Amino acid sequence: MTAVLEAPATISPSIGVRRPWLGLSAVLGATLMNLLDSTVVSVGGPAIQADLGGGAAALQWIAAGYTLALAVGLLTGGRLGDMFGRRRMLLLGTAGFVITSLACALAPTPEILIVARALQGLTGAVMIPQGFGLIRDLFPPAEQGKAFGAFGPVIGLATILGPVVAGLLVDADVLGTGWRMIFLINLPLGLYALIVGARTLPSAPARTRSTRLDLPGSLLAGAGMLLMIYPLVQGRELGWPAWSLVMLAASVPVFGLFGLYQVRRNRAGAATLIEPSVFGKRSFSSGVVFVIVFFGAVAGFGLAVGMFLQLGLGYSALRASLTMASWAVGAFLGTAFSAARMAVLGRRILHLGLAIMAVGITALYAVFQLAGASVGAWDLVLPLLAYGVGMGMIFVPLFGIIMGGVEDHEIGSASGTLEGIQQLGASLGIAVLGTVFFGQLGQAGHIGGHAVEAVRLGAVQAAGTVTLITLGLTALAFAVGFLLPRQAR
Repeated sequence: MTAVLEAPATISPSIGVRRPWLGLSAVLGATLMNLLDSTVVSVGGPAIQADLGGGAAALQWIAAGYTLALAVGLLTGGRLGDMFGRRRMLLLGTAGFVITSLACALAPTPEILIVARALQGLTGAVMIPQGFGLIRDLFPPAEQGKAFGAFGPVIGLATILGPVVAGLLVDADVLGTGWRMIFLINLPLGLYALIVGARTLPSAPARTRSTRLDLPGSLLAGAGMLLMIYPLVQGRELGWPAWSLVMLAASVPVFGLFGLYQVRRNRAGAATLIEPSVFGKRSFSSGVVFVIVFFGAVAGFGLAVGMFLQLGLGYSALRASLTMASWAVGAFLGTAFSAARMAVLGRRILHLGLAIMAVGITALYAVFQLAGASVGAWDLVLPLLAYGVGMGMIFVPLFGIIMGGVEDHEIGSASGTLEGIQQLGASLGIAVLGTVFFGQLGQAGHIGGHAVEAVRLGAVQAAGTVTLITLGLTALAFAVGFLLPRQAR
Protein backbone atom coordinates (compact mmCIF):
# COMPACT_ATOMS: atom_id res chain seq x y z
CA MET A 1 0.00 0.00 0.00
CA THR A 2 1.16 3.43 -0.89
CA ALA A 3 -0.07 6.77 0.35
CA VAL A 4 -0.29 9.74 -1.98
CA LEU A 5 2.06 12.70 -1.71
CA GLU A 6 -0.08 15.65 -2.69
CA ALA A 7 2.68 17.98 -3.83
CA PRO A 8 5.45 16.75 -6.13
CA ALA A 9 8.86 16.54 -4.60
CA THR A 10 10.55 18.59 -7.28
CA ILE A 11 8.57 20.41 -9.94
CA SER A 12 9.92 19.50 -13.36
CA PRO A 13 8.65 20.83 -16.67
CA SER A 14 6.55 18.57 -18.84
CA ILE A 15 8.48 17.04 -21.70
CA GLY A 16 5.46 17.36 -23.97
CA VAL A 17 4.41 13.84 -24.91
CA ARG A 18 1.52 13.29 -27.29
CA ARG A 19 -0.46 10.77 -25.25
CA PRO A 20 0.07 11.66 -21.59
CA TRP A 21 -3.05 9.89 -20.31
CA LEU A 22 -2.01 6.65 -22.01
CA GLY A 23 1.38 7.06 -20.37
CA LEU A 24 -0.37 7.57 -17.03
CA SER A 25 -2.20 4.27 -17.54
CA ALA A 26 1.20 2.52 -17.82
CA VAL A 27 2.32 4.09 -14.54
CA LEU A 28 -0.96 3.05 -12.95
CA GLY A 29 -0.54 -0.50 -14.25
CA ALA A 30 2.85 -0.78 -12.55
CA THR A 31 1.50 0.78 -9.36
CA LEU A 32 -1.52 -1.54 -9.27
CA MET A 33 0.71 -4.62 -9.29
CA ASN A 34 2.42 -3.47 -6.11
CA LEU A 35 -0.81 -2.47 -4.40
CA LEU A 36 -2.48 -5.79 -5.16
CA ASP A 37 0.51 -7.89 -4.17
CA SER A 38 0.94 -6.13 -0.85
CA THR A 39 -2.48 -7.36 0.32
CA VAL A 40 -3.42 -10.54 -1.58
CA VAL A 41 -1.96 -12.89 1.05
CA SER A 42 -4.63 -11.93 3.60
CA VAL A 43 -7.11 -14.01 1.56
CA GLY A 44 -4.83 -16.20 -0.57
CA GLY A 45 -2.69 -17.36 2.39
CA PRO A 46 -4.81 -20.31 3.57
CA ALA A 47 -4.97 -21.73 0.03
CA ILE A 48 -1.19 -21.41 -0.23
CA GLN A 49 -0.76 -23.16 3.12
CA ALA A 50 -3.11 -25.97 2.12
CA ASP A 51 -1.11 -26.59 -1.06
CA LEU A 52 2.50 -25.98 0.01
CA GLY A 53 2.31 -26.61 3.76
CA GLY A 54 4.13 -24.48 6.32
CA GLY A 55 2.97 -22.99 9.60
CA ALA A 56 1.56 -19.66 10.69
CA ALA A 57 5.01 -18.05 10.57
CA ALA A 58 5.32 -19.00 6.89
CA LEU A 59 2.03 -17.24 6.18
CA GLN A 60 3.30 -14.13 7.95
CA TRP A 61 6.59 -14.22 6.05
CA ILE A 62 4.87 -14.54 2.68
CA ALA A 63 3.22 -11.21 3.50
CA ALA A 64 5.94 -9.50 5.54
CA GLY A 65 8.85 -10.65 3.34
CA TYR A 66 7.47 -8.56 0.49
CA THR A 67 6.88 -5.40 2.52
CA LEU A 68 10.19 -5.72 4.37
CA ALA A 69 12.21 -6.03 1.14
CA LEU A 70 10.19 -3.17 -0.32
CA ALA A 71 10.97 -0.99 2.70
CA VAL A 72 14.71 -1.58 2.36
CA GLY A 73 14.76 -1.13 -1.41
CA LEU A 74 12.69 2.07 -1.42
CA LEU A 75 15.50 3.87 0.38
CA THR A 76 17.60 3.64 -2.79
CA GLY A 77 14.97 3.08 -5.51
CA GLY A 78 14.22 6.76 -5.95
CA ARG A 79 17.89 7.65 -6.37
CA LEU A 80 18.23 5.09 -9.15
CA GLY A 81 15.68 7.07 -11.14
CA ASP A 82 17.67 10.26 -10.58
CA MET A 83 20.88 8.55 -11.69
CA PHE A 84 19.73 6.51 -14.68
CA GLY A 85 16.38 8.01 -15.71
CA ARG A 86 12.88 7.39 -14.38
CA ARG A 87 11.53 5.73 -17.52
CA ARG A 88 14.39 3.25 -17.68
CA MET A 89 14.10 2.34 -14.00
CA LEU A 90 10.32 1.94 -14.14
CA LEU A 91 10.59 -0.39 -17.13
CA LEU A 92 13.43 -2.39 -15.55
CA GLY A 93 11.60 -2.62 -12.25
CA THR A 94 8.39 -3.69 -13.97
CA ALA A 95 10.20 -6.38 -15.96
CA GLY A 96 11.77 -7.66 -12.75
CA PHE A 97 8.39 -7.61 -11.01
CA VAL A 98 6.84 -9.71 -13.79
CA ILE A 99 9.67 -12.25 -13.62
CA THR A 100 9.55 -12.55 -9.83
CA SER A 101 5.74 -12.79 -9.93
CA LEU A 102 6.13 -15.78 -12.23
CA ALA A 103 8.64 -17.23 -9.76
CA CYS A 104 6.08 -16.79 -6.97
CA ALA A 105 3.42 -18.55 -9.03
CA LEU A 106 5.73 -21.50 -9.76
CA ALA A 107 7.11 -21.85 -6.20
CA PRO A 108 7.02 -25.52 -5.07
CA THR A 109 7.67 -24.85 -1.36
CA PRO A 110 6.82 -22.08 1.12
CA GLU A 111 10.51 -21.29 1.55
CA ILE A 112 11.01 -20.66 -2.17
CA LEU A 113 7.84 -18.58 -2.24
CA ILE A 114 9.13 -16.41 0.62
CA VAL A 115 12.42 -15.81 -1.23
CA ALA A 116 10.54 -15.01 -4.45
CA ARG A 117 8.32 -12.58 -2.54
CA ALA A 118 11.38 -10.81 -1.12
CA LEU A 119 12.86 -10.47 -4.62
CA GLN A 120 9.49 -9.22 -5.83
CA GLY A 121 9.62 -6.52 -3.15
CA LEU A 122 13.10 -5.43 -4.25
CA THR A 123 12.03 -5.09 -7.89
CA GLY A 124 8.96 -3.20 -6.74
CA ALA A 125 11.24 -0.77 -4.90
CA VAL A 126 12.91 0.06 -8.22
CA MET A 127 9.57 0.48 -10.00
CA ILE A 128 7.35 2.37 -7.53
CA PRO A 129 9.34 5.57 -6.79
CA GLN A 130 9.46 6.56 -10.46
CA GLY A 131 5.69 7.06 -10.78
CA PHE A 132 5.26 10.59 -9.40
CA GLY A 133 8.27 11.95 -11.28
CA LEU A 134 7.01 10.44 -14.53
CA ILE A 135 3.60 12.06 -14.04
CA ARG A 136 5.36 15.41 -13.75
CA ASP A 137 7.27 14.60 -16.94
CA LEU A 138 4.09 13.54 -18.76
CA PHE A 139 1.86 16.52 -17.98
CA PRO A 140 2.36 20.28 -18.15
CA PRO A 141 2.03 22.07 -14.79
CA ALA A 142 -1.54 23.19 -15.52
CA GLU A 143 -2.71 19.56 -15.93
CA GLN A 144 -0.67 17.88 -13.20
CA GLY A 145 -3.41 18.49 -10.63
CA LYS A 146 -5.89 16.50 -12.73
CA ALA A 147 -3.42 13.64 -13.12
CA PHE A 148 -2.65 13.44 -9.41
CA GLY A 149 -6.38 13.80 -8.68
CA ALA A 150 -7.08 10.70 -10.79
CA PHE A 151 -4.17 8.84 -9.21
CA GLY A 152 -5.36 9.15 -5.59
CA PRO A 153 -8.74 7.38 -5.68
CA VAL A 154 -7.32 4.60 -7.86
CA ILE A 155 -4.60 3.95 -5.29
CA GLY A 156 -7.07 4.00 -2.42
CA LEU A 157 -9.39 1.52 -4.10
CA ALA A 158 -6.64 -0.81 -5.30
CA THR A 159 -5.06 -0.93 -1.85
CA ILE A 160 -8.04 -2.71 -0.34
CA LEU A 161 -9.18 -4.54 -3.50
CA GLY A 162 -6.26 -6.95 -3.18
CA PRO A 163 -8.07 -9.38 -0.86
CA VAL A 164 -11.24 -9.22 -2.97
CA VAL A 165 -9.36 -9.95 -6.19
CA ALA A 166 -7.42 -12.72 -4.47
CA GLY A 167 -10.59 -14.44 -3.31
CA LEU A 168 -12.15 -14.31 -6.77
CA LEU A 169 -9.02 -15.68 -8.44
CA VAL A 170 -8.43 -18.47 -5.92
CA ASP A 171 -12.03 -19.65 -6.01
CA ALA A 172 -12.24 -19.43 -9.81
CA ASP A 173 -9.29 -21.86 -10.06
CA VAL A 174 -8.54 -20.72 -13.62
CA LEU A 175 -7.05 -23.65 -15.58
CA GLY A 176 -6.38 -25.39 -12.28
CA THR A 177 -3.96 -22.70 -11.10
CA GLY A 178 -5.70 -22.06 -7.76
CA TRP A 179 -3.80 -19.58 -5.58
CA ARG A 180 -1.04 -19.23 -8.16
CA MET A 181 -3.27 -16.98 -10.26
CA ILE A 182 -2.97 -14.20 -7.65
CA PHE A 183 0.61 -13.83 -8.89
CA LEU A 184 0.05 -14.78 -12.52
CA ILE A 185 -2.38 -11.88 -12.87
CA ASN A 186 0.68 -9.62 -12.73
CA LEU A 187 1.86 -10.93 -16.10
CA PRO A 188 -0.78 -9.18 -18.26
CA LEU A 189 -0.66 -6.08 -16.02
CA GLY A 190 3.12 -5.93 -16.22
CA LEU A 191 3.26 -6.58 -19.95
CA TYR A 192 0.76 -3.79 -20.54
CA ALA A 193 2.85 -1.40 -18.45
CA LEU A 194 6.01 -2.44 -20.32
CA ILE A 195 4.58 -2.17 -23.84
CA VAL A 196 2.61 1.03 -23.32
CA GLY A 197 5.31 2.55 -21.13
CA ALA A 198 8.02 1.91 -23.71
CA ARG A 199 5.91 3.72 -26.32
CA THR A 200 4.55 6.64 -24.32
CA LEU A 201 6.73 7.45 -21.31
CA PRO A 202 9.21 10.29 -21.89
CA SER A 203 12.94 9.61 -21.88
CA ALA A 204 13.89 12.49 -19.61
CA PRO A 205 17.62 12.83 -18.98
CA ALA A 206 18.97 11.58 -15.68
CA ARG A 207 19.16 14.32 -13.08
CA THR A 208 22.60 13.23 -11.90
CA ARG A 209 25.12 10.49 -12.55
CA SER A 210 27.72 11.65 -10.07
CA THR A 211 25.84 10.46 -6.98
CA ARG A 212 26.92 7.11 -5.58
CA LEU A 213 24.47 4.80 -3.94
CA ASP A 214 24.81 4.48 -0.19
CA LEU A 215 25.13 0.71 -0.10
CA PRO A 216 26.56 0.50 3.47
CA GLY A 217 23.61 2.56 4.66
CA SER A 218 21.19 0.23 2.87
CA LEU A 219 22.81 -2.80 4.51
CA LEU A 220 22.62 -1.22 7.97
CA ALA A 221 18.97 -0.25 7.49
CA GLY A 222 18.12 -3.71 6.18
CA ALA A 223 19.94 -5.40 9.06
CA GLY A 224 18.05 -3.31 11.60
CA MET A 225 14.70 -4.09 10.02
CA LEU A 226 15.45 -7.81 9.80
CA LEU A 227 16.63 -7.94 13.42
CA MET A 228 13.33 -6.38 14.44
CA ILE A 229 10.89 -8.33 12.24
CA TYR A 230 12.42 -11.83 12.25
CA PRO A 231 12.06 -12.60 15.97
CA LEU A 232 8.55 -11.11 16.04
CA VAL A 233 7.43 -13.53 13.32
CA GLN A 234 9.39 -16.65 14.32
CA GLY A 235 9.52 -16.22 18.09
CA ARG A 236 6.03 -17.51 18.88
CA GLU A 237 6.36 -20.77 16.91
CA LEU A 238 9.75 -21.48 18.53
CA GLY A 239 8.67 -20.65 22.07
CA TRP A 240 10.47 -17.29 22.25
CA PRO A 241 14.05 -18.61 22.65
CA ALA A 242 16.67 -16.30 24.14
CA TRP A 243 18.26 -15.54 20.76
CA SER A 244 14.96 -14.10 19.48
CA LEU A 245 14.91 -11.56 22.31
CA VAL A 246 18.60 -10.78 21.75
CA MET A 247 17.92 -10.11 18.06
CA LEU A 248 15.03 -7.83 18.93
CA ALA A 249 17.15 -5.87 21.38
CA ALA A 250 20.05 -5.70 18.89
CA SER A 251 17.87 -3.88 16.36
CA VAL A 252 17.96 -0.74 18.51
CA PRO A 253 21.75 -0.14 18.41
CA VAL A 254 21.85 -1.12 14.72
CA PHE A 255 19.26 1.56 13.91
CA GLY A 256 21.27 3.96 16.07
CA LEU A 257 24.42 3.12 14.12
CA PHE A 258 22.54 3.67 10.87
CA GLY A 259 21.44 7.12 12.04
CA LEU A 260 24.96 8.06 13.13
CA TYR A 261 26.37 6.86 9.80
CA GLN A 262 23.84 8.97 7.89
CA VAL A 263 24.74 12.08 9.92
CA ARG A 264 28.49 11.63 9.34
CA ARG A 265 27.99 10.91 5.67
CA ASN A 266 25.84 14.03 5.32
CA ARG A 267 28.47 16.20 7.02
CA ALA A 268 31.07 14.82 4.61
CA GLY A 269 28.94 15.96 1.67
CA ALA A 270 28.19 12.43 0.46
CA ALA A 271 24.77 11.19 -0.68
CA THR A 272 22.64 9.71 2.10
CA LEU A 273 19.60 7.44 2.15
CA ILE A 274 17.79 9.90 4.39
CA GLU A 275 18.17 13.61 5.03
CA PRO A 276 19.06 13.72 8.76
CA SER A 277 17.80 17.29 9.15
CA VAL A 278 14.16 16.27 8.56
CA PHE A 279 14.10 14.28 11.79
CA GLY A 280 14.80 17.48 13.67
CA LYS A 281 11.40 18.80 12.60
CA ARG A 282 8.49 17.88 14.85
CA SER A 283 6.11 17.60 11.90
CA PHE A 284 8.20 14.97 10.16
CA SER A 285 9.28 12.94 13.20
CA SER A 286 5.66 12.90 14.37
CA GLY A 287 4.66 11.87 10.85
CA VAL A 288 7.03 8.92 11.03
CA VAL A 289 5.34 7.71 14.21
CA PHE A 290 1.90 8.24 12.64
CA VAL A 291 2.85 6.28 9.51
CA ILE A 292 4.24 3.33 11.48
CA VAL A 293 1.22 3.16 13.78
CA PHE A 294 -1.43 3.70 11.12
CA PHE A 295 -0.08 1.40 8.42
CA GLY A 296 0.91 -1.20 11.01
CA ALA A 297 -2.67 -1.26 12.26
CA VAL A 298 -4.16 -1.43 8.75
CA ALA A 299 -1.85 -4.20 7.48
CA GLY A 300 -2.00 -6.32 10.62
CA PHE A 301 -5.76 -5.95 10.98
CA GLY A 302 -6.27 -6.86 7.32
CA LEU A 303 -4.24 -10.04 7.66
CA ALA A 304 -6.09 -11.04 10.85
CA VAL A 305 -9.53 -10.47 9.28
CA GLY A 306 -8.67 -12.61 6.25
CA MET A 307 -7.31 -15.42 8.44
CA PHE A 308 -10.27 -15.18 10.83
CA LEU A 309 -12.81 -15.61 8.06
CA GLN A 310 -11.09 -18.63 6.53
CA LEU A 311 -9.24 -20.43 9.33
CA GLY A 312 -11.78 -19.52 11.99
CA LEU A 313 -15.18 -19.43 10.30
CA GLY A 314 -14.26 -21.87 7.55
CA TYR A 315 -15.16 -19.53 4.67
CA SER A 316 -13.87 -20.18 1.18
CA ALA A 317 -11.52 -17.61 -0.35
CA LEU A 318 -14.38 -16.24 -2.45
CA ARG A 319 -16.78 -15.93 0.47
CA ALA A 320 -14.09 -14.26 2.57
CA SER A 321 -13.33 -11.77 -0.19
CA LEU A 322 -17.04 -10.96 -0.65
CA THR A 323 -17.36 -10.43 3.10
CA MET A 324 -14.47 -7.96 2.93
CA ALA A 325 -15.94 -6.21 -0.13
CA SER A 326 -17.71 -3.65 2.08
CA TRP A 327 -14.26 -2.64 3.33
CA ALA A 328 -13.23 -1.98 -0.29
CA VAL A 329 -16.38 0.00 -0.99
CA GLY A 330 -15.77 2.09 2.11
CA ALA A 331 -12.17 2.74 1.13
CA PHE A 332 -13.25 3.97 -2.29
CA LEU A 333 -15.85 6.31 -0.78
CA GLY A 334 -13.33 7.60 1.73
CA THR A 335 -10.63 8.34 -0.84
CA ALA A 336 -13.14 10.09 -3.11
CA PHE A 337 -14.31 12.28 -0.23
CA SER A 338 -10.81 13.19 0.91
CA ALA A 339 -9.66 13.96 -2.63
CA ALA A 340 -12.49 16.50 -2.88
CA ARG A 341 -12.25 17.99 0.62
CA MET A 342 -8.64 17.70 1.80
CA ALA A 343 -7.74 21.24 0.67
CA VAL A 344 -10.55 22.63 2.84
CA LEU A 345 -10.23 20.37 5.88
CA GLY A 346 -6.45 19.99 6.02
CA ARG A 347 -5.27 18.01 9.05
CA ARG A 348 -8.82 17.68 10.37
CA ILE A 349 -9.56 15.10 7.69
CA LEU A 350 -7.09 12.73 9.35
CA HIS A 351 -8.88 13.02 12.68
CA LEU A 352 -12.25 12.60 11.00
CA GLY A 353 -11.04 9.47 9.23
CA LEU A 354 -9.54 8.01 12.41
CA ALA A 355 -12.74 8.73 14.34
CA ILE A 356 -14.80 6.86 11.73
CA MET A 357 -12.29 3.99 11.82
CA ALA A 358 -12.67 3.84 15.60
CA VAL A 359 -16.45 3.66 15.27
CA GLY A 360 -16.12 0.76 12.85
CA ILE A 361 -13.63 -1.09 15.06
CA THR A 362 -15.75 -0.57 18.18
CA ALA A 363 -18.82 -1.87 16.36
CA LEU A 364 -16.84 -4.90 15.17
CA TYR A 365 -15.69 -5.68 18.71
CA ALA A 366 -19.29 -5.39 19.92
CA VAL A 367 -20.34 -7.87 17.23
CA PHE A 368 -17.71 -10.35 18.40
CA GLN A 369 -18.83 -10.01 22.01
CA LEU A 370 -22.55 -10.28 21.31
CA ALA A 371 -22.60 -12.89 18.53
CA GLY A 372 -19.72 -15.07 19.69
CA ALA A 373 -19.33 -18.28 17.72
CA SER A 374 -22.56 -17.59 15.81
CA VAL A 375 -21.10 -14.51 14.09
CA GLY A 376 -21.88 -14.36 10.37
CA ALA A 377 -20.83 -12.42 7.31
CA TRP A 378 -23.74 -9.96 7.46
CA ASP A 379 -22.76 -9.01 11.02
CA LEU A 380 -19.43 -7.70 9.70
CA VAL A 381 -20.61 -5.64 6.72
CA LEU A 382 -21.39 -2.31 8.40
CA PRO A 383 -18.38 -2.27 10.78
CA LEU A 384 -15.99 -3.04 7.91
CA LEU A 385 -17.69 -0.44 5.72
CA ALA A 386 -17.18 2.25 8.36
CA TYR A 387 -13.59 1.16 8.93
CA GLY A 388 -12.91 1.34 5.19
CA VAL A 389 -14.44 4.82 4.84
CA GLY A 390 -12.25 6.20 7.60
CA MET A 391 -9.13 4.47 6.33
CA GLY A 392 -9.67 5.71 2.78
CA MET A 393 -9.99 9.30 3.98
CA ILE A 394 -6.44 9.16 5.32
CA PHE A 395 -4.65 7.58 2.34
CA VAL A 396 -4.83 10.52 -0.05
CA PRO A 397 -3.76 13.54 2.07
CA LEU A 398 -1.45 11.92 4.61
CA PHE A 399 1.98 12.36 3.02
CA GLY A 400 1.16 15.86 1.81
CA ILE A 401 0.22 16.89 5.36
CA ILE A 402 3.36 15.38 6.86
CA MET A 403 5.41 17.30 4.29
CA GLY A 404 3.86 20.59 5.41
CA GLY A 405 6.84 21.44 7.61
CA VAL A 406 9.63 20.12 5.35
CA GLU A 407 11.96 22.45 3.43
CA ASP A 408 12.04 22.35 -0.37
CA HIS A 409 15.50 20.81 -0.60
CA GLU A 410 14.49 18.03 1.84
CA ILE A 411 11.31 16.85 0.11
CA GLY A 412 12.85 14.26 -2.22
CA SER A 413 14.67 12.45 0.57
CA ALA A 414 11.80 12.89 3.03
CA SER A 415 9.17 11.41 0.68
CA GLY A 416 11.35 8.40 -0.10
CA THR A 417 12.00 7.90 3.62
CA LEU A 418 8.27 8.00 4.37
CA GLU A 419 7.54 5.40 1.70
CA GLY A 420 10.13 3.07 3.20
CA ILE A 421 8.83 3.66 6.73
CA GLN A 422 5.29 2.96 5.52
CA GLN A 423 6.36 -0.51 4.37
CA LEU A 424 8.30 -1.08 7.60
CA GLY A 425 5.14 -0.19 9.54
CA ALA A 426 3.15 -2.68 7.47
CA SER A 427 5.74 -5.38 8.15
CA LEU A 428 5.60 -4.65 11.89
CA GLY A 429 1.81 -4.79 11.87
CA ILE A 430 1.78 -8.14 10.09
CA ALA A 431 4.42 -9.49 12.48
CA VAL A 432 2.89 -8.26 15.74
CA LEU A 433 -0.85 -8.54 15.11
CA GLY A 434 -0.38 -11.74 13.12
CA THR A 435 1.57 -13.24 16.03
CA VAL A 436 -1.15 -12.22 18.49
CA PHE A 437 -3.89 -13.70 16.31
CA PHE A 438 -2.16 -17.02 15.56
CA GLY A 439 -0.99 -17.29 19.17
CA GLN A 440 -4.52 -17.08 20.54
CA LEU A 441 -5.88 -19.29 17.79
CA GLY A 442 -3.35 -21.99 18.68
CA GLN A 443 -4.11 -21.72 22.38
CA ALA A 444 -7.79 -22.16 21.61
CA GLY A 445 -6.99 -25.60 20.22
CA HIS A 446 -7.51 -24.84 16.53
CA ILE A 447 -4.58 -26.99 15.49
CA GLY A 448 -5.69 -29.81 17.75
CA GLY A 449 -8.88 -30.44 15.79
CA HIS A 450 -11.49 -29.47 18.42
CA ALA A 451 -15.18 -29.19 17.62
CA VAL A 452 -16.22 -26.63 15.04
CA GLU A 453 -17.99 -24.52 17.67
CA ALA A 454 -14.85 -24.35 19.82
CA VAL A 455 -12.73 -23.43 16.80
CA ARG A 456 -15.11 -20.62 15.85
CA LEU A 457 -15.23 -19.31 19.41
CA GLY A 458 -11.43 -19.34 19.66
CA ALA A 459 -11.15 -17.50 16.36
CA VAL A 460 -13.68 -14.89 17.53
CA GLN A 461 -11.69 -14.35 20.72
CA ALA A 462 -8.43 -14.02 18.77
CA ALA A 463 -10.02 -11.59 16.32
CA GLY A 464 -11.49 -9.64 19.23
CA THR A 465 -8.06 -9.22 20.78
CA VAL A 466 -6.59 -7.98 17.50
CA THR A 467 -9.55 -5.61 17.15
CA LEU A 468 -8.88 -4.11 20.59
CA ILE A 469 -5.19 -3.63 19.76
CA THR A 470 -6.17 -1.99 16.46
CA LEU A 471 -8.50 0.34 18.35
CA GLY A 472 -5.63 1.30 20.66
CA LEU A 473 -3.33 1.97 17.71
CA THR A 474 -6.04 4.08 16.09
CA ALA A 475 -6.34 6.14 19.28
CA LEU A 476 -2.56 6.58 19.36
CA ALA A 477 -2.55 7.78 15.75
CA PHE A 478 -5.37 10.22 16.63
CA ALA A 479 -3.23 11.73 19.40
CA VAL A 480 -0.08 11.94 17.26
CA GLY A 481 -2.10 13.60 14.50
CA PHE A 482 -2.28 16.83 16.53
CA LEU A 483 1.50 17.21 16.08
CA LEU A 484 1.24 17.26 12.28
CA PRO A 485 0.99 20.46 10.17
CA ARG A 486 -2.50 21.90 9.81
CA GLN A 487 -2.37 21.99 6.01
CA ALA A 488 -0.86 19.81 3.29
CA ARG A 489 2.12 21.08 1.37
